[in-house]
Amino acid sequence: MEEQNLTRAPRILVVDDEPSMRSFLDIMLKDEGYDVDLAVDGEEALSFVGSKIYDLVITDIMMPGIDGTDVLKGVKEVNSETMVIMITAYASTETAVDAMKEGAYDYLLKPFNVEEIKVVIRNALEKGRLERENIFLKRELGKEYSFENIIGISTEMLKVFSMIERVAKTKTNILITGDSGTGKELVARAIHNKSNRKKKPFVVINCGGIPENLLESELFGHVKGAFTGAIFHKEGLFEVANTGTFFLDEVGELTPPIQVKLLRAIQERTFKRVGGTEDVSVDVRIIAATNKDLEKEIIAGRFREDLYYRLNVIEIKLPLLKDRKKDIPILAHHFLEKFSLEQDKKIRKISSYAMDVLKDYSFPGNVRELENIIERSVALESSNIVLPESLSLSMHKIFNVTESENHEGLLNNGFSMENYIIDIEKKLIVQALNRSGGKKKEAARILGVSYWVLLRKIEKYDIG
Repeated sequence: MEEQNLTRAPRILVVDDEPSMRSFLDIMLKDEGYDVDLAVDGEEALSFVGSKIYDLVITDIMMPGIDGTDVLKGVKEVNSETMVIMITAYASTETAVDAMKEGAYDYLLKPFNVEEIKVVIRNALEKGRLERENIFLKRELGKEYSFENIIGISTEMLKVFSMIERVAKTKTNILITGDSGTGKELVARAIHNKSNRKKKPFVVINCGGIPENLLESELFGHVKGAFTGAIFHKEGLFEVANTGTFFLDEVGELTPPIQVKLLRAIQERTFKRVGGTEDVSVDVRIIAATNKDLEKEIIAGRFREDLYYRLNVIEIKLPLLKDRKKDIPILAHHFLEKFSLEQDKKIRKISSYAMDVLKDYSFPGNVRELENIIERSVALESSNIVLPESLSLSMHKIFNVTESENHEGLLNNGFSMENYIIDIEKKLIVQALNRSGGKKKEAARILGVSYWVLLRKIEKYDIG
């Protein structure tokens, strides 16, 4: 079978038993600059897809013999990356959902608006192109950029990968900054695994997760009798990490007394155990991480400036997921494969509508939130495709409600949460229709629901 070429004109196969429809689509698509093949029935279509690679297949559903659903299945068996658009004059919600579950990109009714189908075709081809680029780039990057489950093809993440390569084999202390959920520990592990210390210990401590009275002992160890309950000598994590890497997560949470002792340990490469008198020498590479702005913490008097400069010899700043949207599809599919395997489910893909919802979402919890969303969706999904209804996104972000808003005034006698939510839903639908100029397909995309879900809600709420 021929190799795919990312730069050639998109190749489209049209499958329809009506000559007039084949002719119409042939002329329209060629005018748009596409390379077009025509099949008169499902049997001929499957013969075509067995010998050529298509970017898109547009197929009628109701055909004699091999129908459009069988064509869809056959296309996906040969090449799962090929996008498929279903068209029919005999529509039902059930057949639409079934087609989506089998992997169709979209579903259009005859007669359709010419401009609408052009937009759908462009979107389908763009989605397919991005998926092929993802596969191509992953193959090109290979193991060189297999950073301990760090996944990304965006410019922002490629810069992070490049920085990891540059600093990994040095002895320099590193400060990793970024919001919660951006993957700071993964980057620290990647640096360690790329370094000359990769066969030595990688030790982690969460500086904000241990009470101050226990943290010093965790860091530096203690001698027997140093305090009540110290019934034996204990090595601190600095000793455990000797010759390796010590990752100090959430270093901005350290109290001033601990900061002083940590500064001495980093500067002198020696420390005393709690209750001890002897200096303990270690060879440790320090990688610290924080979601705080340490420069502001210094100005506020909560973080030592001298410790900051000891830790921040080189800074690696991790981007927010909303600032690397190009990575959302590849991350989502990675987590889909991971959790489908873990939960022994055969969920093959994320629907185009569900993916649009994810790409439009702000992800306040970053990659960790996306992972959680996909895990929950896999657990809840009963079909073999993740649909928008399975995505549990933050209601605060969906309705743009902030924590500071006070709704106490609503909670009077006679308040109905159900009616309140219905009212919000109605307003969102009207706003989306206004924004899309009345185009329901575009309004559905804006709202992050399927076209059929939107139609049912418009009918239910009698929205004109």
